[in-house]
Amino acid sequence: MKTKFEVYVDGASRGNPGEAGIGIVIKQGNKILLEVGSYIGKTTNNIAEYMALIRGLEEAIIMGDEDVKIISDSELLVKQIKGEYKVKNQGLKPLYFHAKELIKKLKSFEIEHAYREENKHADKLANRGIDSHSIKDSPLFSS
Repeated sequence: MKTKFEVYVDGASRGNPGEAGIGIVIKQGNKILLEVGSYIGKTTNNIAEYMALIRGLEEAIIMGDEDVKIISDSELLVKQIKGEYKVKNQGLKPLYFHAKELIKKLKSFEIEHAYREENKHADKLANRGIDSHSIKDSPLFSS
């Protein structure tokens, strides 16, 4: 039997709203299959968390996995996806519905909350995404 993908996701925002990035680590067992660290523009931390979830789900689906476990340090995101909290924020609703549609494409899905220390790799990638944008747009590196 194939081991399910573990998808670690994190969103980061410097300021709220502020410069934001997402980090995704997809693992199968102890093997890292994919790392993503991307800048997503200026937005809130909660939107960045949802964008990381969506990108993580999309990447897992593209890689052909139908059994996915998401690990996030965003308690709000986890509880909203599980249906324990309502999604009241109008900016999060379309992201929530998009994530739920992606989840429907999977054979099995789990999501669990992890403490920040357990999600350091995805956090580092999210911050790297922000940093890469900051360097690119600084006067020394602009074209």
